[in-house]
Amino acid sequence: MEKKDVLTALEDIFSKVLKREGITLDYDTTANDVDGWDSITNMTIINEVEKYYGIHLKMREIIKMKNVGGLCEAIINK
Repeated sequence: MEKKDVLTALEDIFSKVLKREGITLDYDTTANDVDGWDSITNMTIINEVEKYYGIHLKMREIIKMKNVGGLCEAIINK
């Protein structure tokens, strides 16, 4: 699994959760950069990521993520 492939899948997940087409992410993107990405939608995004990849992210892993790149790395490491 390549990081760019994960990023593409995350763009689809973010678009679905935030109900907005064409969301573009990069590895440095944070919640401050995306309208509607708040603490509530963050948990929905994590849930969708876990379902999509068939993984479980621990709370400590989620807390350590600083940006989309951190989420990509956590997914790849699973």
